[in-house]
Amino acid sequence: MTQIATVLVMGASRGLGLALAEEWLGRGWRVIATARSGSAGLDALASRFPGSLEIETVDIDHAEPVQALRQRLTGRRIDVLFINAGIARAISESPSTAPEEDFLAMMLTNALAPVRAAEMLCDLVPNGGTVAIMTSELASITNATGGWQLYSASKAALNMLMKGYATQHAGDGHTLLLVAPGWVRTEMGGDDALLSIEESIPHVVDMVETNRGKPGLRFVDRFNRSLPW
Repeated sequence: MTQIATVLVMGASRGLGLALAEEWLGRGWRVIATARSGSAGLDALASRFPGSLEIETVDIDHAEPVQALRQRLTGRRIDVLFINAGIARAISESPSTAPEEDFLAMMLTNALAPVRAAEMLCDLVPNGGTVAIMTSELASITNATGGWQLYSASKAALNMLMKGYATQHAGDGHTLLLVAPGWVRTEMGGDDALLSIEESIPHVVDMVETNRGKPGLRFVDRFNRSLPW
């Protein structure tokens, strides 16, 4: 009997994370989805996919809830760990005008917290499994144009931390993906974004599937095209 694959989606209460959970559920996967607090979107998915969706309350900004989740999942096999965490603040500001607390909040949520969660949870992922984190095309230093300057810096920091993670965990045999989904119309992306969720997330999941079983770190877009660091 073929074992049903399991994906853990961190940060799935709404937007891209919720769409990831829905997409994998629609493909017959078992999904464990986390949210900081209650999520009407996840509750609706649980009604549509009874028995296939588990909802966990986790605030990724803090280590203790992530470690508690790790303990609750002891003995479980996570085929894909997908960490979706991101906030955008002071997007039109520069280092001289931005409130310090906005930049520090982005560095915590966008950079430190996702990689810390990956470190805490990676032993649930078997050899040949996948650890993916949502990043952005704006993380590319090579392609930087100066827009969303502080947000871009936080995502570039995420990419750098994952570079270090990849070196330290080279023996895990995991596929490591930094995923740029495109500029998507969500609460964070805004109404002017180029893509609908439906134009992004199915391609993201296809890309993850394509890369499963291919160890090493890749910074890629939704079409599996490599992006410059």
